[in-house]
Amino acid sequence: MDPRINGFDYRRVTVADGVTLNVAVGGSGPAIVLLHGFPQTHLMWRHVAADLAADHTVICPDLRGYGDSDKPLDPDGDGYAKRTLAADVVALAAALGHQRFALAGHDRGALVAFRAGLDHPEVISHLALLDVVPTLDTWEVLHGTSAAVAFHLYLMAQPAGLPEALISGSPDAFFGHFLDVWTRDPEAMPADVRAEYLRASREAVPSIVADYRASAGIDVTQDTADREAGNQLRMPVTVLQQDWGAALGYDAAAVWRAWAPDLEHRTVTCGHFMAEEAPAEVVRALRALLAR
Repeated sequence: MDPRINGFDYRRVTVADGVTLNVAVGGSGPAIVLLHGFPQTHLMWRHVAADLAADHTVICPDLRGYGDSDKPLDPDGDGYAKRTLAADVVALAAALGHQRFALAGHDRGALVAFRAGLDHPEVISHLALLDVVPTLDTWEVLHGTSAAVAFHLYLMAQPAGLPEALISGSPDAFFGHFLDVWTRDPEAMPADVRAEYLRASREAVPSIVADYRASAGIDVTQDTADREAGNQLRMPVTVLQQDWGAALGYDAAAVWRAWAPDLEHRTVTCGHFMAEEAPAEVVRALRALLAR
């Protein structure tokens, strides 16, 4: 398939350290940046982006290490710290002429958006975070057999070599597992879209592992420093989640409220890939956020 959002222009933008991001841009008006999750690309936003482009400039990049963006080698993972990826996003928006913008992220992209909100509050006007909790809290709420749902977090946290070798042995089976089991409505992810996600992930095993390895190392260190300093998200925040907090024995809204005083927390009845499974509901939530 052509891995593009219909009606959007595609560009390659250099952000830092010579790293170039693949980015789709559409619409006009106030800017909103949409960040994808794992194991996907910017294409996951195709429905939401098309709607928002009616009255916003919508910017959909592939994150560093994903999709058709550059994938610098960094086995230790520090180069994939969410602080680094957040700086990429701010630099990308500035290069496109936007010094202030709204930001929404799903899954891994939500962790990048969370870090951008903490590090760049003067730049991020509104923040939406889809189906995730902050990295530090994620490690704290996983326990017992319930942690089995997040086995990939533990696998990719291992020292360089083993995770890459295991995943590279059968990448389509590994990444396809998550595309299948995290989806309640398989028709929301057509075969050609699924194939594109697998193609992109297959070509990015070392960088995807590095991203996750960072979340077991440098990201925890930086989140801990912010928690101890009492740093919070200063902008209006909307969080959309499945109700898996209850299944894991914690209050997801309470976790987020500790970080975001101006919070609207909503439970969405769909699978993990809500921008594809419930795009109308995601659009309504984003538009409500932007009106706050």
